[in-house]
Amino acid sequence: MDLWANLYSGFEIALTWQNLGLALLGCFLGTIMGALPGLGPSNGVAILIPLAFTLGLDATSSLILLTSVYYGAMYGGRISSILLNIPGDEPAMMTCLDGYPMARKGQAGEALALSGIASFVGAFLATWGLILLAPQLVKLALLFGPAEYFALFALAFATLGGVSSTNQAKSAFAAMLGLGLAMVGVDTQTGVPRLTFGEVHLYDGLDFLVAIVGLFALSEVFVFLEHRHGNADAEESKVKVGRLVPPLKMITSTIPTMLRTSFLGFLAGVLPGAGASLGSFISYSMEKKLVDKQGTFGTGDPRGVAAPEAGNNAAAGGALVPMLALGVPGSGTTAVLLAVLLSLNITPGPLLFQNNPDVVWGLIAALFIGNLMLLAMNIPMVGLFTRVLLIPPRILMPVVAMVSFVGIYGISGSSFDLLVMIAFGVAGWLLRKLDVPLVPVILGTLLGNTMENNLRRAVTIDNGNWWTLIDSPLAITLWAIAIAGFILPIFVGKIVKARMVRRDEEGSLSD
Repeated sequence: MDLWANLYSGFEIALTWQNLGLALLGCFLGTIMGALPGLGPSNGVAILIPLAFTLGLDATSSLILLTSVYYGAMYGGRISSILLNIPGDEPAMMTCLDGYPMARKGQAGEALALSGIASFVGAFLATWGLILLAPQLVKLALLFGPAEYFALFALAFATLGGVSSTNQAKSAFAAMLGLGLAMVGVDTQTGVPRLTFGEVHLYDGLDFLVAIVGLFALSEVFVFLEHRHGNADAEESKVKVGRLVPPLKMITSTIPTMLRTSFLGFLAGVLPGAGASLGSFISYSMEKKLVDKQGTFGTGDPRGVAAPEAGNNAAAGGALVPMLALGVPGSGTTAVLLAVLLSLNITPGPLLFQNNPDVVWGLIAALFIGNLMLLAMNIPMVGLFTRVLLIPPRILMPVVAMVSFVGIYGISGSSFDLLVMIAFGVAGWLLRKLDVPLVPVILGTLLGNTMENNLRRAVTIDNGNWWTLIDSPLAITLWAIAIAGFILPIFVGKIVKARMVRRDEEGSLSD
């Protein structure tokens, strides 16, 4: 009964005109962000953080807006994948394999609508998984002491590269860089300034939001300035959309695929660091092995569109589970959402459900509402979203830069923070050129202080005995998963990348 009572109270919070309007705005902007190649959900949420703070929204309303952007971007990533064969973000790569061939056959509208339905099913089931699993994880989290939390944070860093990364050394370097940035400021135990170089503005440490907007949003602007892709003349955009509603037979034949891949995707999302990329790849690969008896996957099979879309949207919902219940993000975008919660003085973790039930259940109710909005929006507005792909970057990027500067200055009122944001933007641009992932940097900056405090607390409680870090079965289990999660992608990632490259080559040869 508590579950239904909490869900009812959540809908009471979400079903206000302001929150409904924010959900609609977030879904619309998120879909556009997802449709634009290269932006993706992490960048989309990071770019719009300043908007949430500039509007003076409370914690619940801010999260409703930003999670709607998150879900909208997951939906939107499929638009450029299907129409242009250009994935809007990494999880949408697998959608290209069958979505683009469908578009070439004149079934672009059917592919877009089917992918929207699959996205809805995956996200809807994942939200129920969040409701049922997160409270159970909270009970488990109460067994955690300082040593276990330190091991849990180590697990988050170790698995953050995921199977999408073939270079774990670069992921480790990025995490270390983030942890180093977290050390900037006054030491909480000794009161001694660290890495401040005499700059008074740095005594409070680096603001996560400034780091996030600089690394994600501004670096995107610098990448554009470097390449100056000012034209938007894509011949592929002339692909005919065709009918917007897929035949009933096509929908019913893909329902089992959607259900199976939603389950797989949700499990992938719950694993810290795995995220939607793994959910999408596993869903497509498993479904191909299971049902592709005639070898039609890769040639425009509707099941090949439904599988990755249900999988990656379910993974997006699954990634919220460890973020809310344990305070450990399950993906890059949930790392950004974690920063928003911390900046609003809300600490995710076991006590979140007790101390801030309005935030949790209002957010969960908003996920249901946002999903319905996205389903209703995506089918009739396909024509509009396809035109978004034609916006020249020379118009889009100045808008991104303006929103970043105005938003950050509106939050802090400090010109020094703008200089720090520019420094992070340049650093993000350089890291991208070196193919170093940005998410571990953000995670290190976010969790570094908490990780350090738990380490010091654990060692102090046991009178300076460092073996206390592996003194309990739970801590040993977490360390074992962390080591396996760091080493396995080195081998698995190469196989995954090789398969993706091979399928891309096969697709280009068939064209």
